Amino acid sequence: MKKVYTCFCTDVIHEGHTNIINLAKQYGEVYVGVLTDEAMIKFNRFPVIPFEERMEMIKNVDGVKEVVVQSEIMYDKVISQLKPDYVIHGDNWKSGPMKAIRDNVEKLLSNYGGQIIDAPYTFNENVRRIDMKIKEKLSMPEYRRKRLRQLLELCPIVKTIEVHSGLTGLIAEKTIVEHDGEFNQFDAMWVSSLCDSTAKGKPDIELVDMTSRFRTIDDVMEVTTKPIIFDGDTGGLTEHFVYTVRSLERMGVSAVIIEDKTGLKKNSLFGTEVEQTQDSIEHFCSKIEAGKKVQLTDDFMIIARIESLILEQGMEDALTRAFAYVKAGADGIMIHSRKKDPAEILEFCDTFRKSDKKTPIVVVPSSFNVITEDELAAHGVNIVIYANQLTRSAFPAMEQTAKDILKYHRAKEVDSRLLPIKDIISLIEEL
Repeated sequence: MKKVYTCFCTDVIHEGHTNIINLAKQYGEVYVGVLTDEAMIKFNRFPVIPFEERMEMIKNVDGVKEVVVQSEIMYDKVISQLKPDYVIHGDNWKSGPMKAIRDNVEKLLSNYGGQIIDAPYTFNENVRRIDMKIKEKLSMPEYRRKRLRQLLELCPIVKTIEVHSGLTGLIAEKTIVEHDGEFNQFDAMWVSSLCDSTAKGKPDIELVDMTSRFRTIDDVMEVTTKPIIFDGDTGGLTEHFVYTVRSLERMGVSAVIIEDKTGLKKNSLFGTEVEQTQDSIEHFCSKIEAGKKVQLTDDFMIIARIESLILEQGMEDALTRAFAYVKAGADGIMIHSRKKDPAEILEFCDTFRKSDKKTPIVVVPSSFNVITEDELAAHGVNIVIYANQLTRSAFPAMEQTAKDILKYHRAKEVDSRLLPIKDIISLIEEL
């Protein structure tokens, strides 16, 4: 019998999958690969059931001879080991980012005369309904809240992008890039105080109250499934912070980051150019302890942001604070710098990791943007946050469009650089 191989990255078997298997049976014995969680989250949504259960689910499908673990998106290892005569897949991989997978398979099969079978992609009302149910489950607070901790176990580094609206949330949710055979998407979303305030035309001084900021979270959560890290600024008064923790946890937010400053909040990138007061270690530790005390689950994370390098208080002060904050219960440490050279950030990470191998480290490479994610991960960084790039890219584009319309008294000159409205609407799914 000839061998036919297909790979599934699904949490439920529906008629689209059975159509693939039934077609495959006409060509030979059917081998089905199950994509691991680590591979799946690079270009697909987060699985809602464990990998072992997905393996067992496929084993119980009629017509499947053997289930294979596929640990990489590309098929190189599987084809090398299995040598299938045919690889079958829905014809949706003939375009878009997935075309790179098909091209890879075609090249591998050509080495020994194997063939691709492009099966008609099944999408009907029943399949759409199943797909929507999975997305709804992923967006539920009890599933979304714990996902950041799960990602920290699965990813070498959790890639996080700033969002400040439902539309930017959809961009974070749906943007997938294939480059040199590698697939990547953002793992999490950062609801930034700066960008949320800017979108509302307000200064970044904690002027926008929590009720308004929670509304932004609602807008993002309504249309996305990825975990959210919330910028909690200073956390405010301890008596207020405990209510913020409870509210965020109930909503399904995965983490809050609070910075060890007091008084009127000023953006950290101003550094010592404006008056900024760092909180005492004792008081900030008591705020962390109070927040941890009111948590109802182990899923939610309180991450302490250290401003010592920003305020030029030195490396020793930053490290002293880091160890004290972890002892107080902080679930992670964010270290910040406004220097273009990442040297002091890397020094902090290396020194911290000598004593603490486990506590997640978060960085925001806005100033030191030359460093790559792989380089950061090599120094023990677990989460990278691209904290304001969507806002900063949108503003000059919108401003230039407005200027050109005023200049030419019509919109023709700007049209070539505008996204068709149909493409924007296609991001938004209807129930």
